[in-house]
Amino acid sequence: MPPLNQSLLQKMPKHNFRLAFDNISFETGRWDNLRNYKMFDFALIGDKFIKSSHENIVCLATQSSVERLYSLTQVAHQWNGPISTAVYVAGDEEFFILQHFVTYMRLCFSFIRDNVTFHIAVPNNKEPVHGQIPNLFNSFDCQYPEQTLRHLLKIRNPDTIRWRLKNEYPQNHLRNLARKGCQNKYVFLTDIDIIPSTNMVSLLNKFLPSAKCSYRCAYVIPTFEIDNRAKFPASKPELMRLYRKGLARPFHEKVFIYNQYATNFSIWLMNSTNEDERAHISHVVTNFEFLYEPFYVAFDDVPAHDERFIGYGFTRNSQVYEMYISGYTFFVLSPVFTCHWGLQQKKARPVWREQQNNLNRKRFEMFKHEILARYKKYSKIVLHYLELRIYFNLQEDNQEIIGIVEVNWK
Repeated sequence: MPPLNQSLLQKMPKHNFRLAFDNISFETGRWDNLRNYKMFDFALIGDKFIKSSHENIVCLATQSSVERLYSLTQVAHQWNGPISTAVYVAGDEEFFILQHFVTYMRLCFSFIRDNVTFHIAVPNNKEPVHGQIPNLFNSFDCQYPEQTLRHLLKIRNPDTIRWRLKNEYPQNHLRNLARKGCQNKYVFLTDIDIIPSTNMVSLLNKFLPSAKCSYRCAYVIPTFEIDNRAKFPASKPELMRLYRKGLARPFHEKVFIYNQYATNFSIWLMNSTNEDERAHISHVVTNFEFLYEPFYVAFDDVPAHDERFIGYGFTRNSQVYEMYISGYTFFVLSPVFTCHWGLQQKKARPVWREQQNNLNRKRFEMFKHEILARYKKYSKIVLHYLELRIYFNLQEDNQEIIGIVEVNWK
């Protein structure tokens, strides 16, 4: 991605720009329902965020910890429209890093400065405080955002890193925060390392107004893993070439197939000969699987992500599951897609992540009963069908997830 002219930093006197978030007060903020996290909506608004929100029909919402924020440069480079970003910050050091890195990105990349609005969430026992901070910009290089962030992260002391490993990352709080920061009626909710395909905003702007949806529709954007050695595919035909060479494959295909399996990538890949270059529906998801968690575009009235799920496990798929039970239909779009860098390999989970997954598994037991009560008007035949698919899929998979759900709709 092209950086701004290097002379920008040389020409811009230090007093001509403000350090990001320099006017935020951590004394006031919006608490979550349990008062575990304090939210700061619109902590920094993109220079053309409002204008871009008026000009486009869809907004990208995403969330990140401080250490993964470098991915935002490529997301914003690809997504030529409004972006609402929620960032989790724990303590003084991480806020210091966030201030410098966001300032760096806004100085170096016009698409960050113009289109990205930031929101902040902080834990109740790790609220940052403003202090005297040195100027580090002389050592920054606009061509290397990831290396720049890694350089900044070195100032975190071991206690901060240990605290992060011991405490859960509030993914769903951040997803809801980012989503509600969007000003458009359509939202594309992603994770920070999910990179949109080229020209997606323009294609969706033309598709969505004409989409015929009779009742509760969500439009799935297929996600692929890309080998780090490959160049980011500029089009579906280029992605297909990578796929045939073994340099691209469906997201989490090797790690956990049910994550994206219901998207039915084989149909999407098959429907490529003489394909319309305009965004269109490739096919309908007809084999919904429990634990399915696609990235999708939908009206901003879909169920919120349940904030009892904190840390890892059941954070996204519980929300998609509720959508399905409440009557949503999922349509897979083409030729648009998203990518995640790196071909994922299955490996043992760290102990802390397994503990969080086990805790969220117990929380899901209560959640599933609430969902049944909330949407009891829907046919139990549909629910029983889903129960059977869950049982047989878990038996066939023979992985750690066996037994995570014992559905009883009677």
